[in-house]
Amino acid sequence: MNRLSNKIAIVTGVLFGAKHAIPHLRKAGDGSIVNLSSIAGLIGVGGIAPYHASKGAVRLMSKNDAITYARENIRVNSLHPAYIWTPMVETYLRTTSPDVEAAKAAAGAAHPIGHMGEPDDVAWAVVWLASDEAKFVTGAKMVIDGGYTAR
Repeated sequence: MNRLSNKIAIVTGVLFGAKHAIPHLRKAGDGSIVNLSSIAGLIGVGGIAPYHASKGAVRLMSKNDAITYARENIRVNSLHPAYIWTPMVETYLRTTSPDVEAAKAAAGAAHPIGHMGEPDDVAWAVVWLASDEAKFVTGAKMVIDGGYTAR
């Protein structure tokens, strides 16, 4: 799969995920969909237009679905993390730098908090958005970025 096809798959994954989840959530009487986007759905970096387009599409599809299904007590939100230390980020840094630890430190320093996030930082946000504690939250974009977009 080429890079553009990967980005199209991101958008169709969100579309089909909602399409197939909605009947089950309707049957249950309520529910929550949490779509994963990126800070690239909020800000530009340059040179990666297809990635930005796909992540921006996830954000706007989430907002559209939030409005569409709100009267059915189905909430839809999107998450927008910055660099999270995952195998994907590690692989990317290994392919772009001879010193992965220096690259990790540099990527972490791009965040005002001084380091990259961890998978649990995103996971706990999903847990909260999916819970009844977030029962009044729909159409929101939750940014998990260590201050990256606060500049």
